[in-house]
Amino acid sequence: MIRIELSLRLPNSPGALAGVCRLLSDERVNVQAMALDAGGQLRMVVDNHVHGAAVLREHHHKVTERDVVVTTIPNAPGSLAPLLKLVRDADVNVEYSYGGGSEGSHSAMIVLGVEDAQRAAAAAGI
Repeated sequence: MIRIELSLRLPNSPGALAGVCRLLSDERVNVQAMALDAGGQLRMVVDNHVHGAAVLREHHHKVTERDVVVTTIPNAPGSLAPLLKLVRDADVNVEYSYGGGSEGSHSAMIVLGVEDAQRAAAAAGI
């Protein structure tokens, strides 16, 4: 499915990520997936992107929003490859990805940042 991802830059300082998570938690916004890179770029899929983005903006975070493809796959070796082949065959470039599954869980959640989320989702049957 196509979801809206929130993206913002965090300072490289102790507690920066905790502060964002606390703001969202206090407003009952659930973080469903996130990735933070070494440069401070935080990407998140939350259960209510409209409210989550508003809360972060109220606290002076510069938030951008983007369509991403989110799907659940079996948590087993080789499960992601067929999905990525469908996206490749549709000539859609994967710019970044994040996600995972708990050990022992039967499924994993994957987020794909792609140049054309509509085309990627349609090609993958998501």
